Amino acid sequence: MAGAQHVNENVPSGAFRASPSGPAAEERKRVVVAMSGGVDSSVVAALMRDQGHDVIGITLQLYDHGAATGRKGSCCAGQDIHDARRVADALGIPHYVLNYERRFSAAVIDSFAESYAAGETPIPCVACNQQIKFRDLLETAKDLGADALATGHYIQRREGPNGPELVRAVDADRDQSYFLFTTTQEQLDFLWFPLGGLPKAEVRELARRYNLTVAEKADSQDICFVPTGRYTGIVERLKPGAVKPGDIVHADGRKLGTHSGIINFTVGQRKGLGITGPEPLYVIRLDADTNEVVVGPRDCLRTQSLLLRNVNWLGDAPLAEVAAEGLPIFARVRSTQPPQAARLFADADGAVTVVLEDGEDGVAVGQACVFYTSGDNRGRLLGGGFIAKTVAKQVEAARAPELSCAGLDG
Repeated sequence: MAGAQHVNENVPSGAFRASPSGPAAEERKRVVVAMSGGVDSSVVAALMRDQGHDVIGITLQLYDHGAATGRKGSCCAGQDIHDARRVADALGIPHYVLNYERRFSAAVIDSFAESYAAGETPIPCVACNQQIKFRDLLETAKDLGADALATGHYIQRREGPNGPELVRAVDADRDQSYFLFTTTQEQLDFLWFPLGGLPKAEVRELARRYNLTVAEKADSQDICFVPTGRYTGIVERLKPGAVKPGDIVHADGRKLGTHSGIINFTVGQRKGLGITGPEPLYVIRLDADTNEVVVGPRDCLRTQSLLLRNVNWLGDAPLAEVAAEGLPIFARVRSTQPPQAARLFADADGAVTVVLEDGEDGVAVGQACVFYTSGDNRGRLLGGGFIAKTVAKQVEAARAPELSCAGLDG
């Protein structure tokens, strides 16, 4: 295939070999590269080509790009498709754009709106990886006769005694393992993550050495289908009947004010509540059934226990074999924070609960709780699940009626 043997003399032949997340150079494969138009996936395409692989670049058109075209900081905008095509042309590899708008809308955007309307805090990037990239795109890659699908995600794939394993990226600031906890063992057999063993600065330097036009392009940061950064507009458009006024109530039951819709609030929020009191108050729960925004003192934000749903387990032993005293793990409830010590419990019915050793502030239903073997960047990803219910640390510790957040099971 055109360009498969082109080698850039300025790039060290061992640059890719240094990463533990890909193949040896002599193993020539047909590799589909998911090209977003950014620097990371472009470098992956260049590395795959220089290792002698038969490379096919694919860019997904996921939504109406009109509003986001040319907007800095967005992902998968119209400009990104143009950038991906230019990189592919420069590398001499074939490039295709696949229209996945309908699939993306059904699997990601619609569920995003439904979750927010239900008082949850969804993570669309997890849904996109799970439903689009690692399901639909992976199947497309197989249909093209590919041996692997390579992406620009920052996570390491390593061979373990029982098959491929996922490990946090070397660059802790770029680690994306939190968003990849739904990856299955079967998918791992087909996925490559060449950048997991490289720091971001080195990836940028590789892009410069390859003379890629996107070498200085800014990283995407926002939700790709929210061009204005105002996610409430998506919910109002797709779920108009779900946005309605209601009450703001204290955790002890007192009504303190009214609100224009629970989608305008997030757990942990303090500013913009429109209420005053003798102590600072925070949003501690959003109740879609009663359409109430529940507020309380900061102590009520501290969550101790998490009941999870849709758990994906990547550990060696089955969850059913977890001992009654629980399995020591490290858990992460935000992508921007390091994992903390925790204990995982699994009952006979398959329900999974995670108890955080130190607790965590502002945990919301719909977020992910992701499991690791350690708290550093050598930690293996053991899976994770979506938070279905939270229990405040004060409640877990005392169940005391005099506490303003007593009985607060989110």
